[in-house]
Amino acid sequence: MKIVVLMKQVPDTWGERKLDSVTGWVERSGDNVIDEINERALEVALSYKDTDKSAEVVVMTMAPDNVSESIKKALAMGCDSAVHITDAALAGADAAYTAAVLSAALKELGPDLVIAGNESTDGRGGIVPSMIAEHLDVAHLGMLGNISITNASVAGIRLLEDGTQEVHAALPAVISVNESNPDARFPSFKGIMGAKKKPVSTKSVAELSLSKPKGSTSILSATARPARTAGTKITDDGTAGEQLAEFLVSNRLI
Repeated sequence: MKIVVLMKQVPDTWGERKLDSVTGWVERSGDNVIDEINERALEVALSYKDTDKSAEVVVMTMAPDNVSESIKKALAMGCDSAVHITDAALAGADAAYTAAVLSAALKELGPDLVIAGNESTDGRGGIVPSMIAEHLDVAHLGMLGNISITNASVAGIRLLEDGTQEVHAALPAVISVNESNPDARFPSFKGIMGAKKKPVSTKSVAELSLSKPKGSTSILSATARPARTAGTKITDDGTAGEQLAEFLVSNRLI
């Protein structure tokens, strides 16, 4: 069983997030961490590996060179190896381009199961896993919790507004996990030391023999949200009721 977990590095949610006014991209010069939902995806894969020692777990990421610490953490948690796709041409890649690149790398690995998060905290798109499944021509089960994996299939429960769905698919397949899955384990000292010896392969767009898909989107401009103006203050000098009524009428609220 070969499981590939897709990992995205994002700006730390505890810090302030900003858009670069020139590129329109999220600024990533500050502290960057593994997206929490991807840590849960890693835990799903590693929990299965705990029950099947022959299983191989590979972490894959498409990111700039500053992702090395996140890769080390994933390896220290228990992943066997890592694939790092990095290329200047990928800066600002949209969902379609991202899915095409990851799919090309996945085809080289031939995994039985691909595990991703349901959506990233910086993009909030939530469509890359299903696009990857389309590229690979396999089933996609999205928004899964209570996940069970066997050598031949994967199953889970999807929460809906008015109930739940029990879904399953034969392998190979792609799944995306939701926030109901367990928190990720902490790397042990043994895991941290062992991570230094685990293989990390690097891929470029050229090595994947891939070009930018037609119809890909790009940001043309970005403008900061206007600052909020101070609201109207009403001083109660005995005519506050009249002032409030006049304000509501003038703004066509009554």
